[in-house]
Amino acid sequence: MALNDLYKAIRHAWLTYTIAAINFLVFGYELYLSGGLAVTDRALLKVALVNYCVTYCHEYWRLISAIFVHLDWIHLAMNTFFLLYLGSQLEILVGRARFLVLYLTAGIFGNLLTLKFLGPFIISGGASGALFGIAGALIMIEGTLKRNIQMALGNAFFLFLINSWLPGVNWVAHLGGLIVGLAFGYNYGIYVRRKIAKMEYWDLGW
Repeated sequence: MALNDLYKAIRHAWLTYTIAAINFLVFGYELYLSGGLAVTDRALLKVALVNYCVTYCHEYWRLISAIFVHLDWIHLAMNTFFLLYLGSQLEILVGRARFLVLYLTAGIFGNLLTLKFLGPFIISGGASGALFGIAGALIMIEGTLKRNIQMALGNAFFLFLINSWLPGVNWVAHLGGLIVGLAFGYNYGIYVRRKIAKMEYWDLGW
């Protein structure tokens, strides 16, 4: 990507790039707590989603902080790639305010499901739940506008399967984020269709 293309991408989807930058800053803080170039359990206990700490110590802030926490360099790199690739598309499509609401809601809902269905001593973190929200929204918006909801749901289910079977993956957070994304995408797609029907598609209200 040329510098001019990068500038245009950041200008039109600066919130996505800001979130990516926050992820890197948080990861730097994790390395600082770890005292090296690898994230330790000691660092994760301070910032990640620790089910016991939320349920019994009422540290509810972890439901949000965990969205920006990553377990290692590969985890951070993969999530950053998909955030920039998919997030920039969705931000430009639906606007920054809606994008931010979806991102946080999908991430938090995935973490809430993690509390509900996984054990008290589970430690987890990452943007995956929020990213599944983004992917689900993009898939469902396209399916709604093309009036092909069944195919959209099939594609979303396939995406969930191929990304959630590996050991150590928090499939519950993935599922929670995906559910939020599908619901958001369906409602936004219906909203756009109504605007188009009323010949108001040039004023979608960012």
